[in-house]
Amino acid sequence: MRIANLAGRAVIVVDDRAVDIAAASDGRHGPDPQSLFDDWDGFRAWAASADTPPGVPFGTSDLAAPAPRPRQVFAIGLNYAEHAAEAGYPPDEMPVTFTKFPTSIVGPDHVVELPEGNVDWEVELVVVIGREGFRIAREDAWSHVAGLTIGQDLSERVMQLQGTLPQFSLGKSFPGFGPTGPWIVTPDEFDARDDLAISCTLSGERMQSSRTSMMLYDVPELLARLSAVATLLPGDLIFSGTPSGIGNRRTPPRFIGPDDVLVSEIEGIGSLVTRFTAVG
Repeated sequence: MRIANLAGRAVIVVDDRAVDIAAASDGRHGPDPQSLFDDWDGFRAWAASADTPPGVPFGTSDLAAPAPRPRQVFAIGLNYAEHAAEAGYPPDEMPVTFTKFPTSIVGPDHVVELPEGNVDWEVELVVVIGREGFRIAREDAWSHVAGLTIGQDLSERVMQLQGTLPQFSLGKSFPGFGPTGPWIVTPDEFDARDDLAISCTLSGERMQSSRTSMMLYDVPELLARLSAVATLLPGDLIFSGTPSGIGNRRTPPRFIGPDDVLVSEIEGIGSLVTRFTAVG
């Protein structure tokens, strides 16, 4: 099942049509996309047996962030060995964890206003939590996942790296720096949910290409490690890390400019398009 945010209303996407969840469920679920996660098990039970209408056509330009107001956003650094190597950091015994502040979260086809500095790309698999959990066992982790979506951990490297210690969270939380979408895909839709092709192109040039099976900490391990410290809440997001190929490790470095188009793709989910403009 694919769940999207169509102009602020929760919808089920079937082929190229959208079914309004609040209307189809007689108000039991929705219309607020974020509210779906508060009763995720109830929603899934309803959706499994519902006789939904055919829905209406839509365009991705009408879609917003599928989980628009997460209470917590976890972000993982250096979670692919080749990215850790290009960044000059050996893999650690614990996943490098920071946050992107929730105000950075936007949806597909968003136009990001570039701040001063050097803005870089980082395509990532984003995990959406569907069931609250603390000290989640690895073998139970997928039962806490509502679904998967595509994300970009956009990063302004000057802010991120200034000072004696890096400012990961601030450098990655400018407005629009957390594009997600185009929809959430439930785990049962994937043939191999732990091994998905992941890539991105910048204005037609391939920048990153890998598979999520190359993660040092896979999705179950991330949920187990994070929930050992913090309670994971319904609707939370986990940006699970990026593979190699980022701009500031290229020779010469390359960064995003006005009018660039960033296309991020993950197998079984689709593509997320992000556009850019100069500061007005």
